[in-house]
Amino acid sequence: MDNAQLMKGILEGLVLSIVARGETYGYEILSVLENAGFEALGEGTLYPVLTRLDKNGLIACRRAKSPLGPIRKYYSVTEKGQQELAEFRARYAALSASAKKILEEHHES
Repeated sequence: MDNAQLMKGILEGLVLSIVARGETYGYEILSVLENAGFEALGEGTLYPVLTRLDKNGLIACRRAKSPLGPIRKYYSVTEKGQQELAEFRARYAALSASAKKILEEHHES
């Protein structure tokens, strides 16, 4: 299993968490992900995630002129998105703890 398959399951939660920090736009989200070590992600991966989050009512999107000129989409988290993020964090923590337990038990054998 490669990293792409592992990432697929958590990417929406990570993007939602970044957007929940404050209004942001796609390039800024990619930069945060890259700085955290997710260098292999590109716009072709990120924008479908943003579209799904928007369609599901977890983020809101507004278009505005950027300081650099062209129209840019700015994303912010909705109340529903805040609730989903809290649930994602709880699910991720439980899953991570369970996986860590198994991986450490196997390693100690």
